[in-house]
Amino acid sequence: MRGVTGWDIGGVNTKAARVAGGRIVASASLPYEIQHAPEHLAAVLAELAARVGSAPADRHAVTITAELSQAFRTKGEGIATVTHAVESAFPGAVIRVLGTDGGFHDPAAARAAPLLVAAANWMATALAVARLEPDAILVDMGTTTTDVIPIAGGAVHALGRTDPDRLASGELVYTGLLRTPVEAIVRELPWRGGLAGVAADGFAIAGDAHLWLGALAPADYTVRAPDGRPAARAFAGERLARTICADGTMLDEAGVTRLAEAIATAQRAQVAGAIRRVAGRWPATRRAVVTGLGESLAAAAARDAGLEPVALRDRWGDASRIAPAAAV
Repeated sequence: MRGVTGWDIGGVNTKAARVAGGRIVASASLPYEIQHAPEHLAAVLAELAARVGSAPADRHAVTITAELSQAFRTKGEGIATVTHAVESAFPGAVIRVLGTDGGFHDPAAARAAPLLVAAANWMATALAVARLEPDAILVDMGTTTTDVIPIAGGAVHALGRTDPDRLASGELVYTGLLRTPVEAIVRELPWRGGLAGVAADGFAIAGDAHLWLGALAPADYTVRAPDGRPAARAFAGERLARTICADGTMLDEAGVTRLAEAIATAQRAQVAGAIRRVAGRWPATRRAVVTGLGESLAAAAARDAGLEPVALRDRWGDASRIAPAAAV
């Protein structure tokens, strides 16, 4: 059956979902850092297409965030590289790239107006969610960032369109369940009844705290750990200890747990603050649609902000973890 293969092509993860017969039939994600090998993108796309059962006659709907990778000097360069790779992977296929205007554009048009299509994955999810929940705040917490998007009357009402504008409006929060450095979340952590300053040296990431607490599965720790060691709880604890220049001999399990809980609590508060800020512009809104790898933390933050969380997973199943690919 001919369907549509949706893509969310990022700088460190590439995701695909296939829709056929009016339903999501498959979804998959591959960790792939485009910065190190942009020439391999077409092969990554072909592999993912095979995983989701993409048919030769499928159309391809694309969202792109990889343009921000340090592989590219400008976003235009990134959009050109990605769209050419999609065309190379699926020659002769119908390919459309979603823009922040909510419209689809052919690859040539995307290359001609790169800022229109750059980082539009949030728009895909918001447009799809608006069909399910016409009045809500979308909170999509992924590995790296969190989107906080207002939906009212079945329409998307985001103030920002570019990433800088979205950062300014609070609709983009640069914190995620996995990749965020601990020093970007907290400045101090508990130590011997007081507080110790955090060593800003890349010793640990948010994923270490959530892995230690059981909120992140080892299989979802899809990046290289800061110390190069495995995604195991014991090693995560050692990485967390180093954030205050300690080691595994200086902190017991309870001490590491205090560090992890402080990090998770601060991250939850940051997301809750963004939700309050965005929802404050829409005081009649009562619900938050939560999704992404950090769905549970997003739900807790939504409750903190006074909203009722509704899980997109209940509608889309596992595909909700890569919502933009399914949505587009």
